[in-house]
Amino acid sequence: MDIEKIALAIEVDAGESLPDLRQSLLEMQNQVMGRITTPEQLLVVSVRKQLKLTQQGFAELIKTPVATLRDWEQGRFKPNGVVVCLLNILSKHPEIANELTAIKSSAQSEEVFTAQI
Repeated sequence: MDIEKIALAIEVDAGESLPDLRQSLLEMQNQVMGRITTPEQLLVVSVRKQLKLTQQGFAELIKTPVATLRDWEQGRFKPNGVVVCLLNILSKHPEIANELTAIKSSAQSEEVFTAQI
């Protein structure tokens, strides 16, 4: 197996350099068991990093417990379809995160106003 030839073909197809690809191909060739990463894991982590949020901040934004977010990021559990849909939307339109924050702020303001009455 020509690792360099395969790596170059994959990188051309991906349209970007994949730094750990050659190491992964070598491990595969040597039948070394590696970590399995799911597309959902990659999506959760990439969207959170794209929005420049901590796990706590991102969990609050999407209204989910931080422990659940960590489970998704570490591959222990997969997010459900609705969450994956939201993540895909946030990935393509990160400005929507501002609207989610505004909705959260508006709801908190209403709670304070109601409590004052």
